[in-house]
Amino acid sequence: MAITTNDLKNGMTLSLDDGLFQVMEFQHVKPGKGGAFVRTTLRNVRSGGVLDRTFRAGEKVVQAIIEKHDMQYLYRDPAGFVFMDTDSYEQMTVPADTLGEAGGFLVEGASVNLAMYGTEIVGVDLPAAVELEVADTEPGIQGDRVSGARKPATLVTGLVVQVPLFVDIGDRLKVDTRTGDYITRA
Repeated sequence: MAITTNDLKNGMTLSLDDGLFQVMEFQHVKPGKGGAFVRTTLRNVRSGGVLDRTFRAGEKVVQAIIEKHDMQYLYRDPAGFVFMDTDSYEQMTVPADTLGEAGGFLVEGASVNLAMYGTEIVGVDLPAAVELEVADTEPGIQGDRVSGARKPATLVTGLVVQVPLFVDIGDRLKVDTRTGDYITRA
């Protein structure tokens, strides 16, 4: 759908020659001399890179329609992650590289929102925190009580996080999906 740069809003997704970009910030500028223009900060939806770009006021751009689908994560196979649409019950296999770091937070049965542009998955909306079980970690050493000391722990999804020394195998942890940091024991 074609719109003008005067209609831009934060969060809007644009289909430009370089790819899909989400508007993070925009500013209409009317200098005393010359024509008005729109200064924008755009984030590449696929790669996450940030780009500053200036458009002439009233320039036509194509708005990309991003649809959000409620999906349930079923399991992982060699081809990728298998999701089921909660409305139509259709299954979809998503390659691991498409999900990126989000794949480390998925447990079977988890509900996620997949952002799709046509048939292409361009993003995953996860909850702010997830509960995951510790699959492997070194035991805390008696007498090692340094304040704030951390050790690596591998979770059931394969994700490795730094945890306090008192965390053991089998413990359930709450992990922040935005940063990948340990929050607390669940």
